[in-house]
Amino acid sequence: MQKRPPTRIDQMLTLSVLALLIVGCFLVLQPFITALVWAAILCVTAWPLFSRLRKRFHRHDWLAALLMLLLITVVLFAPFVIVGATIADNAEAVAAWTRDVLSQGPPEPPAWVAEFPFVGERLAAYWSGMAHDTPRLLAELRQYIEPARRIAVASGVTVAGALFQLALSILIAFFIFRDGDEITGRLRAGIAKIAGEHGGRLANVAVGTVRGVVLGILGTALVQGVLAGIGFWIAGIKAAPLLGFATFLLSPVPVGPPLVWVPAGLWLINIGDTGWGIFVLLWGLLVVSTIDNIIKPLIISHGSDLPFVLVLLGVLGGVVAFGFIGVFLGPVLLAVGYGLLQEWAAHRQDVEAEPASTMPRAGDP
Repeated sequence: MQKRPPTRIDQMLTLSVLALLIVGCFLVLQPFITALVWAAILCVTAWPLFSRLRKRFHRHDWLAALLMLLLITVVLFAPFVIVGATIADNAEAVAAWTRDVLSQGPPEPPAWVAEFPFVGERLAAYWSGMAHDTPRLLAELRQYIEPARRIAVASGVTVAGALFQLALSILIAFFIFRDGDEITGRLRAGIAKIAGEHGGRLANVAVGTVRGVVLGILGTALVQGVLAGIGFWIAGIKAAPLLGFATFLLSPVPVGPPLVWVPAGLWLINIGDTGWGIFVLLWGLLVVSTIDNIIKPLIISHGSDLPFVLVLLGVLGGVVAFGFIGVFLGPVLLAVGYGLLQEWAAHRQDVEAEPASTMPRAGDP
């Protein structure tokens, strides 16, 4: 019996069911898109190391994937453990300082506060008034207690959500590592169907860009955070790990690390440790902030040299779209898109130039 060709109604019903299925899958996976994307980026970046490990384990992929899971967990969660311990150790000191300020009032403003242009004198007078009027200080602080509480709660929820997404991405990465060959084969077949022969080239560009930018951004952030923490520790700052972690987080932001080491140096100078304050400022200027000009260009040179404005938009937009992880995820996604766009434009120029170069010239047989 000969099968009749599908009618237009059959085709429309098939497309409708397919569209509903795609929408349903998206709705199910939407809460985990950030973790899925970050897991894929982690696997692409660390795949060379995974390949070496599974060769040592005689292609026992699950064992190599388990070791990668442990390694990534230690690397990504160690900063949070260190910072948590630092906050716990300094909680009593912060509480004691707060009680002293509330009982005795804040210290007199430094002389340089009055030298600020336009607002210096009024700011110094306001500060001095607060220093000698404890009831007024308490009244002012009460206005900020509720907003500060809301910010603290929101920040805690954000950090908890980011840690959950991070943990989930590491778990997903284990399965991607374990079944990586099969996943890669299917992806390459799908890309070949969609983009033809040029799809393989675009995939290689995306992989190279991801590795270069992730290692450049994360590598630079890690080195800057560690060096900044060492400098703060040498200067005797008890919250050195916390400030180093803040430097790590702000590293992807253009001119981010100075937002940590400049106030730290000025604070030391203000409390009388002028030598250590100058040391922190020089350490930040000559050691921490020069990493951007040394390590990052060397690593990212193999990937995509993302323009300044795209880095800034990637960080800000990534935080809005993906939360805490977006600090690193946003620039990576923009870098991949930027690299693929450059490769596509270059390929189009080559394709358009080929007919002109292959046209027969006058006098050719």
